[in-house]
Amino acid sequence: MRNIVLGLILAMGVSSAALAQGLLRGGHCGIPQRVVTELQGKLNSVAEMDNGGIFKPSMMWSAVVDRDGRLCSVVKVGDAWPGSRAIAIAKASTANDFSNSKLALSTANLWSATQPGGSLWGLNESNPFNPNFLALGSGIGSAVGGIITFGGGVPLYQNGQVIGGLGLSGDTSCTDHTIAYRMRREAQLDKIPGGVGFNKTDNIDYLGQGEAPTGFKHPHCFPSDIAPDKN
Repeated sequence: MRNIVLGLILAMGVSSAALAQGLLRGGHCGIPQRVVTELQGKLNSVAEMDNGGIFKPSMMWSAVVDRDGRLCSVVKVGDAWPGSRAIAIAKASTANDFSNSKLALSTANLWSATQPGGSLWGLNESNPFNPNFLALGSGIGSAVGGIITFGGGVPLYQNGQVIGGLGLSGDTSCTDHTIAYRMRREAQLDKIPGGVGFNKTDNIDYLGQGEAPTGFKHPHCFPSDIAPDKN
């Protein structure tokens, strides 16, 4: 089985060494390896798309956690910012932590409510990232934690249940969200029960120009942001 998974990794060409480490270096991820491999394998093709933001093609870290918050895999494409590794993990954890069988919440949905005076102000302090896992290659099989309340994290669903979270980081938070949303859809892990975002999904819902933080909306990042109905 180990050799089969390694063969799939090498065939995908997405940071193969990092993905091999992310899937096979100990730990007990609650998501089947084939599901994690297929999901992370979407990163290369999605990164080549027009995702808005700064970099074309996109340069990204992508992290997956299971329902218990254990880190299953961390991969990257391109010369992604080193600091984005921890952010991607925290985004995956956040989306998993605050979604369930009744409601999906992406990290983009949490932005307005966690601003000063918002109904979720202080949420960012609730589940801190464990700094012992900042080192490259660390954290697999552990509940690393972390809370991020801007775009880039989405929950993963199978058979109506949350099985974990996906976190992306490496560009604007709006671009990170677009890539996470597209990867999840292409891996068919997007059958959510409903949400508070765009069109009652967990998609990003942008604040209007000059609009104060309200509801579960997220600010625009760049004029090149991808509209929610194009994600």
